[in-house]
Amino acid sequence: MAAGYAELLRTRHAARLLAGTLVGRLPNGVASIAIVMFVRGEGGSYSLAGALAAAYGVANAVGQPLLGRAVDLFGQPRVQLPAAVVSALGMVWLAFAGIGSAAAAYGAVVVAGLFTPPLEGGLRALWPSVLGGREERVHAAYAMDAVAQEVMFTVGPLLVTLFVSLWSPAAALVALNAIGVLGALSVVVSEPSRRWRSEPREAHWLGALRSRGLLALLGAFFFVGMALGSITVAAIAYSDVHGGAAVYGWMMAALGLGALVGGVTYGARQWPGAPERRLRLLVALLAVGYLPLMLSVGPVGMSALSALAGVFLAPSLACAFIVVDRHAPAGTVTEAFSWLVTFFGVGAAIGTAAAGPAVEAGASRAGFAVAAGAGVAALLVLTATQRALAGAGRSRSVAGPSGAVAEPFVKN
Repeated sequence: MAAGYAELLRTRHAARLLAGTLVGRLPNGVASIAIVMFVRGEGGSYSLAGALAAAYGVANAVGQPLLGRAVDLFGQPRVQLPAAVVSALGMVWLAFAGIGSAAAAYGAVVVAGLFTPPLEGGLRALWPSVLGGREERVHAAYAMDAVAQEVMFTVGPLLVTLFVSLWSPAAALVALNAIGVLGALSVVVSEPSRRWRSEPREAHWLGALRSRGLLALLGAFFFVGMALGSITVAAIAYSDVHGGAAVYGWMMAALGLGALVGGVTYGARQWPGAPERRLRLLVALLAVGYLPLMLSVGPVGMSALSALAGVFLAPSLACAFIVVDRHAPAGTVTEAFSWLVTFFGVGAAIGTAAAGPAVEAGASRAGFAVAAGAGVAALLVLTATQRALAGAGRSRSVAGPSGAVAEPFVKN
C-alpha cells in the first residue's frame, strides 16, 4: 500500500504539490477552531464565536466555486496566490482589530472565507499533467489526496492549540495564515501550476453545474457532509455523559483512523468497472457504517464503531473525485471540484445545525440517527440518478508534464 503512494510521490513535482496544497489549505481546515479560540480569548461569547465561524463557512462556500471558475479561465497563479494573500489579510485584520466592533469582525471573516484559494480543486486538476495522463495513477493520486486530507484534519487542530499555548490566539491566527500563504506560493511557482491551462470551455453561465451527472454527485455528497457534521455534535453529546472531552477525542481520532485505513487500502489496488457503480457501493457501505453508532454502547465500543464509520469515507471521496473528473464539462474541472467542496461543507454545516435539536430531543442516539439518515439519503440520491451518472465516458486531452497537450485517454 505505502509503496504505491511512495512511487507516486517520487514523480517529479508530486510531493511538492501535495505538501504545498495541504499547507496552503491549513488556515481553511482549522478556521472554525481558530476563530472560536480567538473569540473566547478576547472574552467574547460562544454565540459570537459560533456566528463568526458560520459566517466564514458561508463565505467560503460562496467563494470556492467562483474562484474555481476564475482559475479555469485565467490560470492558477493569477488567482490562487492573490486570493491566499487577501484571505490571510482578512484573518490578520480580525487578529489586530479584535471583536470590539462586531461589524468589523464579521467583515474580516467574510473576506477571509470568500477569498480562500481553491487549492483543493487546483491540485486535482493538476494530477493528470503531473502523472503523465495515466488514468490508473491519477486515480491512485485521488486516493492519496483523500488520505492526506484526513492527516491534515488530524494534525491541524493540534497545531492551533500548540500555537495558542506558545503565543496567543491572535498570534496563532496570524501564524497559521502566514503558513498558508507560503503553501499557496509553493504551489503556484511550480512548473505544473504555471504551465497548466484548462481545456477550451463552452461559454455558459451555469459553468460546471450544467452537467446532470455532476449535480447528482453534488446532491449525494451534500448528505455525506451532513452525516459528518451531525456526528460531531452527537459525539459531543455522547461524551458529555460518558467521560467528557477525552472520550470525544478518542471517538474523533478513531473516526479519522478508520478513514486513513480505508483510504490507504482503497488506493492500494486498481478497481474494475465504472466508478459511478463503485461509488454507489462505497456510499452504501458508508451509510451502513453509520447505523451502529445509534447503539450508544460504552466508550471503548463507541470508539471502535467510530473507526468503522470512518472506513469508507476516504474511499468514497477518492471515487467521487474520479466521477467529478468524468462529468465536469470541458474547461470547468477546477470549478467542478470546488463545487464538491462547497456542497460537502454546506451539508456539514446543516448536519451540525440539525443534530443540535435532535440531541436535545433524544440524546446522542438521536444525533447519530441524523447521521445514519443522511447516509441513506446520499445512497438514495445516487440510486435515483443512475441514468444521469451513467452519461460519462468522454475522452479528455490532458496536459502532459511539460504543459503540452498529451494524447487523450479514454474513460470507460
